[in-house]
Amino acid sequence: MTRRYLLTALCLLAILLGLAPSFPSFAFSLTGEEETLPQIRGLLDLTGQAIRPPLDLRPNVPVAHAGVNPYGINTFLHQEVEPAKREKQAQLIAAAGFHWIRQEFPWYDIEIHGQGDFEDRRHGAAISAWEKYDGIVDLADQYGLEIIARLSSPPSWTRADGDARGAFAPPDRFADYADYAAAVAGRYRGRIRTYQIWNEPNIYPEWGEQNVDPEAYTQLLCAAYSAIKKVDPEAVVLAGALAPTNELTGQNLNEFVFLQRMYEAGAGKCFDVMSAQGYGLWSGPTDHRLNPITVNYSRHLYLRDIMVRNGDEGKAIWISEMNWNAVPKDSGLPLNYGQATLDQQARWAPLAYERAQKEWPWIGVINFWFFKRADDSEKNLTWYYFRMAEPDFTLLPVYDSMKAYIAEHPK
Repeated sequence: MTRRYLLTALCLLAILLGLAPSFPSFAFSLTGEEETLPQIRGLLDLTGQAIRPPLDLRPNVPVAHAGVNPYGINTFLHQEVEPAKREKQAQLIAAAGFHWIRQEFPWYDIEIHGQGDFEDRRHGAAISAWEKYDGIVDLADQYGLEIIARLSSPPSWTRADGDARGAFAPPDRFADYADYAAAVAGRYRGRIRTYQIWNEPNIYPEWGEQNVDPEAYTQLLCAAYSAIKKVDPEAVVLAGALAPTNELTGQNLNEFVFLQRMYEAGAGKCFDVMSAQGYGLWSGPTDHRLNPITVNYSRHLYLRDIMVRNGDEGKAIWISEMNWNAVPKDSGLPLNYGQATLDQQARWAPLAYERAQKEWPWIGVINFWFFKRADDSEKNLTWYYFRMAEPDFTLLPVYDSMKAYIAEHPK
């Protein structure tokens, strides 16, 4: 009965506040909602949250790799055919004030034809498969950018059945992946310090056309961790970013369950930094609501709680991908990543960095998803509209808002 009275009183308070001029900004600061009715519903959600047991976040403990420059962005530089376009991306990213680029070094594009074979013979005369990636590393050095090298996407030769289980399925021998990781880390020792092992291993299709497997992923992670550290003891190894999902079996597994099973399989000794995805979907970055079945910008707090319960409170979480999807309203595309206007995207991205810096001392780098694609062939796909720039380098409003924010809040 007491709880019912409390909720009724809070509901009346919310309605009364709704009449006050300051209510919209106050409600947005707690719910991430910009319309009145969703704001009131959000405040009521928060009242229910107040009577649930709090998460154990240990905000006051020292955290390694948290006090770093937080400004990162995802790039697809390897997909640009023209070196001049790669350089223009690097120029614009550096000019905006970003410090990190999260860039894939696809295994299939480096060790192409067989183990230990780093020549590219796909288009005629053989050339070094490293050539393009050496150029990307050179650009990062030239423009003062640090690389988070994402090591993923196996070549088909690593599986006896080729691509039958999907192009992203793991190799038959995890030692082959470890050798590839060591080859990348050895070549770029002293120039790349940070490596991420796989991407979203808990969802389809990132583990192939098969069920995900946290224990197998842990074996892969540990093999790569050991191999990288052997050639570069100063390297920082990130676990693969876990994607938010509420599914519990099969090709998609809830990231909280996945992470706990990783710990039970021994993953705690095999990564320096945990990774998460930071999508807000349907609400803005100031949404403080916590519900394990709701995806919002606060969701990584559950991962932090799991890390604390497993003795990993001293490790940071880095956000591998953060943004709001500005898919046009008249596009007819499915809204499976939420929907925001270009104006909201421009306002919310800086707020995401601001909130993390103020509230979450365990967060390190936050990587905006993403700068641009090489062409517009994917404009019929919803995820294309996370971009910061069009393929022809037309800059969207979020570029200017992030540039202004970073200039005002340098790290």
